[in-house]
Formats: sequence, C-alpha cells, structure tokens
Amino acid sequence: MTLVSTDWLNENLSKVKIIDASWHLDKNRNAINEYNEEHIENAIFFDLNKNSNQKKDLPHGHFLPSVNDHKKNISKMGISNSDKIIIYCYSNLISSCRAWFQFLYFGHDPKLVSVLNGGMKKWKLEGKKVTNKKTEIIPSKYKASENINMIKVKTQIDENIKRNEFTVVDARSKKRFLGLEAEPRPGIKNGSIEGSKSIPLDEIVNTKDNTFLDEKKLRDIFNSSKISSNKIVMSCGSSVTAASLALAYSLINDDYMPQIYLGSWAEYGKK
Repeated sequence: MTLVSTDWLNENLSKVKIIDASWHLDKNRNAINEYNEEHIENAIFFDLNKNSNQKKDLPHGHFLPSVNDHKKNISKMGISNSDKIIIYCYSNLISSCRAWFQFLYFGHDPKLVSVLNGGMKKWKLEGKKVTNKKTEIIPSKYKASENINMIKVKTQIDENIKRNEFTVVDARSKKRFLGLEAEPRPGIKNGSIEGSKSIPLDEIVNTKDNTFLDEKKLRDIFNSSKISSNKIVMSCGSSVTAASLALAYSLINDDYMPQIYLGSWAEYGKK
C-alpha cells in the first residue's frame, strides 16, 4: 500500500504516524511556516533541508544524512521502527516521495511507509480538517541501516554512459531536458545526461489535485518510453521529483527497488 487515499487517512488518523514533508522550490513559499499555520492533525514536520547531509555543497538533500544523523533526527520526531508512516506534502513537486525514499533507504519496512495520494492539496479541496495545534512528540530510539544499492553517484552515471547497464529517467520538464529552457539554479548549464530519457513529473500526476495517474495510464507512459526493466535510475533537477518517478514506477512494477541519482542535474550540469 504505497499510496493511501485521503478518505483512508481520515478514518485512520489515530492509528498512524503522519509526516508533513513539504518542500518548495518557489522562494515565495515557506514550508515550515505553512505547516505551523495549518497541517493534518498530529502531523510532524520533516524538513528535507535539515534531514540531509549538511556538509555537501548541494541543495536540500541531494546527499542523504549519515545513518547516525538519520537515527537522531527520526528519534527526535518520535517515530519508531514499527510505526505505520503516512507522508504527505503541500508541494507541486510531490516532495513527500523524497521523504518516502529516504525512509526506505534507511531500512524502514516498505509495507509501513506510504504516501498520501494528492497530499494536502487534495485534503483541502475535499474540505477535510486541518489544525494549527502543535503536535506532541515523545522521542523514540529509532534504528537504521543503509541500502546503498538504492542510490547512484556521478562516477556511476559517467561509467554507465559507456556501459549502458541501466537507464536514467529524468523528471524535469521537457524544455529543461532538451536544453530549451534555463535551469532555475545559477551555475547550472542547460541540457540532460547523455542517453537519458524524459518523463516529466507533470505527465504522471493530475495537476488538479496532485494525485498520481492510475496504474494503466502510468504503465502506458513508461511503456511508450520503452521502460520496463528493473534497471532504472531516476533523476531530476535536485533528486526531489526523481523520487516521485520512482514511486510511480514502483506502482506498476512490484520487483522494482527505487533507485535515484542523488546529485541529479544540479550536480551533473555544473558549469
């Protein structure tokens, strides 16, 4: 149950741990301020910036934190290894999927981590209850381990251009992928990774309510790009929307273990 519906969550609010993992590329929006103003009852804020490797010179979680830092951060959030976690966001980047990927990478049972389909956008469109009440947290002792097979680094991407052992799929817009539109970050050139394929995020979600397309439509989209194996690595501008592609592909391929090139184009496209 990788995705849960707003109705399901509304009926199970007291039975799960709820995480708000909103993150915005739009400088006019502040995720933590929005969370403080309104969130789903009992939701805990997950800061993508702080839950990343602070020593790397790349933005918001390109590089995952150390195991120890992850354990400390999640323990402070009061989450236990046995908790059923529902992650949502209020971001058009579907940043909830990036937190989903991080929990899987650090060993949380995949059956216990789900994303709220449509997130806060759909929740509010349906008039479901929100609150500004502070969530009470009792710290836990979370345990974690890494699955390094879920990530790729730049040297592996370079090597793959020669060997073609896996396919890189890019979630950025078609114009950015084709180099027809400037990158939003300074110092990053236009273009894409040699040999990569393009499936923009807005082609796999309903922009009206941020829900993922149904499985048949997703399957048609990936099939039309001749993507059907398990050797698929997702990329984007900064590894956030790449996670949404990974989740979408996992919905139609039970054997797929999500894999992301964490540096994505913000690293690969440096001038």
